[in-house]
Amino acid sequence: MGSHKSSNGENCLSIPCESPNIEQLEDMLHEGQLSCNHVDEVWPNLFLGNMYMSHDRYGLWRLGITHVLNAAHGKMCCKGSDDFYGTTVKYYGVAANDLPTFDMSVFFYPSSKYIHQALSTAGAKIFVHCAVGVSRSATLVLAYLMIYHDYTLVDAIQKVKEKRWIFPNRGFLRQLITLNSKLQRKSQNE
Repeated sequence: MGSHKSSNGENCLSIPCESPNIEQLEDMLHEGQLSCNHVDEVWPNLFLGNMYMSHDRYGLWRLGITHVLNAAHGKMCCKGSDDFYGTTVKYYGVAANDLPTFDMSVFFYPSSKYIHQALSTAGAKIFVHCAVGVSRSATLVLAYLMIYHDYTLVDAIQKVKEKRWIFPNRGFLRQLITLNSKLQRKSQNE
């Protein structure tokens, strides 16, 4: 396979931008940096991280976080709430399980809308997290980049991986591939 150009005009590193398979995506996810911090800015004013950072109210305040999206809402280690963050931070919880059988796709559009509305607010910064910050929350950030910024799945992964190691589970990757196909068809029909 040769290098392909994406809709953004960027090279897709030997992966067809339109139809990557699970193995190609996993190979891509294994490349490069294989560690991450408690929090990393992966898009302007969009921070991706883990539960440790989600519990650090002072650290979030220092970053200027105004919105939180918890992709592991209600789980033992990630019990976020409006009460925990207080009146200065808006909270949105997604009660997702990090299992390949879990249907994360039902949260793609509502979560993307929340992220988009947050980033459309002057001076706002959003922190998206789950337990480790590499699967559930990363999946929702990838969906956001695909839905609101017309990134292909491959381009979205490459963009986030510039700043943070991520590794959505195989079920989430399948759901993102489906989203990628739907968005590609939609853009071709416009």
